[in-house]
Amino acid sequence: MLREIVLDTETTGTEAKGGDRLIEIGAVELLNHIPTGRTFHRYCNPQRAVSEGAFNVHGLSDAFLSDKPVFAEIVGELLDFLADGRLVIHNAPFDVGFLNMEYARLGDRAPPPIRLEDVVDTLPMARRKHPGAANNLDALCSRYGIDNTKRTKHGALLDAQILAEVYVELLGGKQTSLGLLAAEVAAPVAGSAARQTSSATPRPYRSRLTEAERARHDSFRASLGPAAIWADYIGADDPA
Repeated sequence: MLREIVLDTETTGTEAKGGDRLIEIGAVELLNHIPTGRTFHRYCNPQRAVSEGAFNVHGLSDAFLSDKPVFAEIVGELLDFLADGRLVIHNAPFDVGFLNMEYARLGDRAPPPIRLEDVVDTLPMARRKHPGAANNLDALCSRYGIDNTKRTKHGALLDAQILAEVYVELLGGKQTSLGLLAAEVAAPVAGSAARQTSSATPRPYRSRLTEAERARHDSFRASLGPAAIWADYIGADDPA
């Protein structure tokens, strides 16, 4: 089971090494490239002013952030959510730089820094797939027909949710991600005559699942919890 965490951040500015701080973290859990419905979202008090340029991007004001917990108070929850998941980030050096900066500020309690080579960066993925084209999140949404009308301002959780959809498209789309293109096709019986083309509606294949396999599958779907959006991909009641 491949567990990935699609993550995005918002900050007070663009210079992690120049004193800018994290102010928002949003993350979405994927299992085998399918969102489970589990998310992480926290605001942080940066203990410094938000730059005008950054405010124009995300709209998070000093007044709004003033009563939020500092990063040290939410890092435990963040690490629990990240756990052993592989990070998926758009323009990873930016977000990883800020996360590692915040980690380093924890001193003796600092977790190991995130290594860029362990992160899936969707920006170079998009550049390889669409050379010479715009590959920011809005451009990718437009290219893949992903609804981003709620994205009037940047927001970490909304952007992570949108990026999760973009990531699936960069991998080849929902069909490829779910492995449907690799589904087993019944082979013709040796020596049988070639099948004739027919305009009749094709009959569905009979399920080959055993009752034990079906029970394990139902147990897995139930373990995703009531908030899982599995149904958006294959249908809550679709036959195995």
